[in-house]
Amino acid sequence: MRYSTILSFTLVSFLMPVCVKAQGLKIDTTAFYGNAGYRVTCSNKKEDVNEVTISPKKFKNSVRDVSFNVKGRLTKILVDDLNDDGFPDLLLCVYTGTKFEKGTIVGIYSSDAAIMPASFPDIYDDPKIREGYKGHDEFTIVVGSLLRSFPIYKPEDTDTATGGTKVIQYKIIPNADKRMVFKVLRSYVK
Repeated sequence: MRYSTILSFTLVSFLMPVCVKAQGLKIDTTAFYGNAGYRVTCSNKKEDVNEVTISPKKFKNSVRDVSFNVKGRLTKILVDDLNDDGFPDLLLCVYTGTKFEKGTIVGIYSSDAAIMPASFPDIYDDPKIREGYKGHDEFTIVVGSLLRSFPIYKPEDTDTATGGTKVIQYKIIPNADKRMVFKVLRSYVK
């Protein structure tokens, strides 16, 4: 009896961290803006590619569920009206890198009848914004805008950033081709 109790305790102690870690990776959450919103699920089982399923909730018209793959791991979702049309827009915060330190956004904007992608710019495409970037992104929404912040690494910095924090403010707008894209409204260092 004593042997089986010790064995059981040892197995539970050994397996507990594995179970907690596995549960922490899965995303199954719902968020609303006004009366409508989204349920988002993602198993996050793989480090490089994961399937995300988006289920629109309480839209007046029937909007279909969609599933697609994202490169990296989904860590959280944000919902707000980022293009000022009165409908909820969904932001998926996805991280890649050796320690999942580099963040990006998969953007979805909506009307009452459909959901469509909104293109988020790669930080490496803008030399002014990417200066000092090594990841560790944080994403938040403030009054209908997306804020991205990250520590600024100076050339002599190795493990600790000493250049402050860069903040970039984005809004969803139509581009020349009438496709919805995230536009940088401003950036600053704090």
